[in-house]
Amino acid sequence: MPEIRESEVRRLVVEAVERALGPEADPAPPPPAGAARRVAIGSDHGGYELKQWLAGYIRDELGWAVHDCGTHSTEAVDYPDYAAAVAREVAGGKCARGIVVDAAGIGSTMAANKIPGVRCALCHDDATVINGREHNDANVLALGARVVNRGLSQRLTRLFLTTPFAGGRHERRVNKIMALERGAR
Repeated sequence: MPEIRESEVRRLVVEAVERALGPEADPAPPPPAGAARRVAIGSDHGGYELKQWLAGYIRDELGWAVHDCGTHSTEAVDYPDYAAAVAREVAGGKCARGIVVDAAGIGSTMAANKIPGVRCALCHDDATVINGREHNDANVLALGARVVNRGLSQRLTRLFLTTPFAGGRHERRVNKIMALERGAR
């Protein structure tokens, strides 16, 4: 019998519960206490509407404090400015996690990952979010507003904020990623 990965089992359970009871059937556990309850969120003009909607969901439904790094309208702006602002909030310890949104999520991911201390993961399904958190200790989530809809972005955000880092063998690998950032070969 083939071995099934734990992340695959989790994904299947989430899908089964949501099919049976709807996406809100698995409410998120309460966020951690103190400063760790703060999420930085930012977008360019292409991600503005989804960012605004997610900020309300995070604050009102998940109970986390939200620090909005902008933009504050659909007027054209440059995504690196807002992705970097979110990443700096996370890297500086002012926010436990961050979320960046642009049209596809790719550019914001690249920009956020230029800030030392940030591990930004572009995610589009449950498996990528769970892997990003459990294996890579991702501290910033990137979403593409033209790639994920509100319902999916809600589920991915909830998973991102509630999935713990697994540590163990993954910690060694994350440390190697961080060493690359410091210029180690």
